[in-house]
Amino acid sequence: MRQHNNNGSYNNKRSSYNNTNDKPKAGLTVEVRNGDVTKALRIFKKKVAEAGIIQEVRDRQEFVKPSKKRARAKAAGIARWKKKVRDGELDGLRPTSKSKRR
Repeated sequence: MRQHNNNGSYNNKRSSYNNTNDKPKAGLTVEVRNGDVTKALRIFKKKVAEAGIIQEVRDRQEFVKPSKKRARAKAAGIARWKKKVRDGELDGLRPTSKSKRR
């Protein structure tokens, strides 16, 4: 693709995209220092886990209906609440055993 400049010459527009020195690299990068590849790999795995890339790939493997997503989210919230109650993190917010849930 060629583009006309104001001075009468043409520039090749695609050549500007090939120059990677201008822009920082996109995505996750890890620098290998002193040839320590195992440490760099551990750091990379940690970055990938924190970014949620693996979870996103798993989620995209199959379609999940919105109602199922809501049901899973609600079940996860209930499980988190029960864990907090069990571990005693919610002082004073424990449900009493006398109250019945309907």
